[in-house]
Amino acid sequence: MSVSEFRALRVFKETDGSFRHQVVERHISELPPGDLLIDVKYSSLNYKDALSATGAPGVTRHYPHTPGIDAVGSVLESNTDEFQVGEIVIVTGFKLGMDIDGGFGQRIRVPAKWTVSKPKELTPQDSMVVGTAGLTAALCLKKLENSGMNHRSGPVVVTGSTGGVGSCAVSLLGRLGYEVHAVTGKKTQHEFLRRLGAHKVLSREEFMDGSHRALQRETWGGVIDTVGGEMLMHAIKGLRYGCSAAACGLVSSAMFPGSVFPFILRNVNLLGVDSAETTQSDRELVWERLASEWRIPHLRELQHIYGLDTVMNGINKLLKGEMIGRGVVDLSK
Repeated sequence: MSVSEFRALRVFKETDGSFRHQVVERHISELPPGDLLIDVKYSSLNYKDALSATGAPGVTRHYPHTPGIDAVGSVLESNTDEFQVGEIVIVTGFKLGMDIDGGFGQRIRVPAKWTVSKPKELTPQDSMVVGTAGLTAALCLKKLENSGMNHRSGPVVVTGSTGGVGSCAVSLLGRLGYEVHAVTGKKTQHEFLRRLGAHKVLSREEFMDGSHRALQRETWGGVIDTVGGEMLMHAIKGLRYGCSAAACGLVSSAMFPGSVFPFILRNVNLLGVDSAETTQSDRELVWERLASEWRIPHLRELQHIYGLDTVMNGINKLLKGEMIGRGVVDLSK
């Protein structure tokens, strides 16, 4: 196969509204315009990828389509002085894998502003164990610390802690010496979370006890929430005075039930975190930290490897809530 030809997972929308998946051979002439043509070595599995691959409304508008919001690989062609041919780069978010063909193909073409140089301390594979999930967890931590969170603030609770963002957050916070309390509905994963760095593991039922109350006992020095809905509101009710919750997910619900009591009686903050549109300069800063003082431990323990021919197995696990840690897609073969 020549440099101009490559394999990709394609999602087709059928006339009856169903969706079909097939690994096909493509040509780079089929890709959209962009500054960089990249030879993708690894991608990763994210909830957005699962939604795009199964035709969830409002996620991907045009089919056939190649999902994959993350990619790492070498530059094959460059129309900018910012990146050189042969350089290893990381692309996450923006419209990659959503409205333009993404990382579940061995070639992508993207604007330079979506791209950052891979830190030399991270292997390409490790950078995709981190991927959007680890970047999001780090952005949550950055925003919480910028809002005043420190080691004296109190325990930090992470919801959805066995998922991609949650497991990265538990590992990162544990590495940095925070007291981490992990919330999960998976009874078999408590030891896994402790190995990642959780000081305490709470079941959903234990965490949500007393959720009918307007306020909870002041407990949390910070919150990283990947779930949304009632669990996010319940976590906010338990924040200590002046502390903050970072919200970055909605796997439970996009709705936000509750009252203003925690905000006006305890002076707490709700911080929204989005990694998809984060500026290139902020991405570069956070990726450098993720390769050094914020390097996430246990990267190899977090990962599950898929190929293009098996990636739908991983997507199905994600949709069923069975994915633990991070799914990495190997396109290098």
